[in-house]
Amino acid sequence: MTEIGFGTWSWGNKFLWGYQAEKDDQLLKKTFKAAIDSGLTLIDTADSYGTGNLTGRSETLLGKYLEELPLSKKRSITIATKLAPYPWRVGRKGFKHPFKLSKKRLKGKIDRVQLHWSTYRYAPWQEAQLIDGLGDLYENGDITEIGVSNMGPRRLRWMHNRLTRRGIPLKSIQIQFSLLSPQNNKKQIQDICKELNIQLLAYSPLALGVLAVKPSDDKVPKAKTLLRKILFNRLLPGSIVLRKELERIARERGVSQAQVALNWCRSHGAHPIPGIRTPLQARDIGSARRWKLSDKEKASLDKLSNEVTQRMPNNPFLSD
Repeated sequence: MTEIGFGTWSWGNKFLWGYQAEKDDQLLKKTFKAAIDSGLTLIDTADSYGTGNLTGRSETLLGKYLEELPLSKKRSITIATKLAPYPWRVGRKGFKHPFKLSKKRLKGKIDRVQLHWSTYRYAPWQEAQLIDGLGDLYENGDITEIGVSNMGPRRLRWMHNRLTRRGIPLKSIQIQFSLLSPQNNKKQIQDICKELNIQLLAYSPLALGVLAVKPSDDKVPKAKTLLRKILFNRLLPGSIVLRKELERIARERGVSQAQVALNWCRSHGAHPIPGIRTPLQARDIGSARRWKLSDKEKASLDKLSNEVTQRMPNNPFLSD
């Protein structure tokens, strides 16, 4: 698997209809093809990406695009979906029906199923039952890999140990990981992943796109929600020095700021999975695989990242 994948979260949150929906689907199809042609073979999605009448929209679109791929290329792709531990999904078979629905939407192509977040803080019994249920799917041959998301170091080790007792490997963990992500527990999780051979997936590696904004650009990116607009207004001024260094490295290497930010994640042993919306973004992300940061560049970005006081907020679902 390549060291960069991509997430399809943005595909599930569009409430479109009629002609505009058709146009948007065509753009996403071209984006998907560009990503695969660029060598990005890990695709992250979730059954919760798309709500209401659009439940599972991300998986549905992905399933349509996968069907059109040659079999050899389709086999080279890892589809990693996340199942949400909603309160009504209880018991060891709580994921049985949701898994069947995801598999149907994805046209039978599910390689890895991930527990979307930890319920330990409010329903610890549910978490244990659901992870055991994922273990059953693995043992039955329905999936080949199990992952988790939004786990702190204590829960990560607990999950690993519980699966290991059954002879089942824990393949991956997703956490928010970027130059602007919260600092809490990040190093501990990195160390555990290295110790236990768990793949570290970095979601929001561009901090909602903030790290791709040129320092000379004072225009706040268009935000879909008030929360994002508030974040942009706070993070852009607070990251100006860091983004100047990203721009300097990008200019010297003849690459984009986004590529530099993604390769910072790679330099820390993480596999970034940015959300992509256009073929141009897909090709740019794919190009980041062709080079790596020097030790000097990494050290410079590490220093500036540690000095930033305005950071992304913690994910409320993150466990200890």
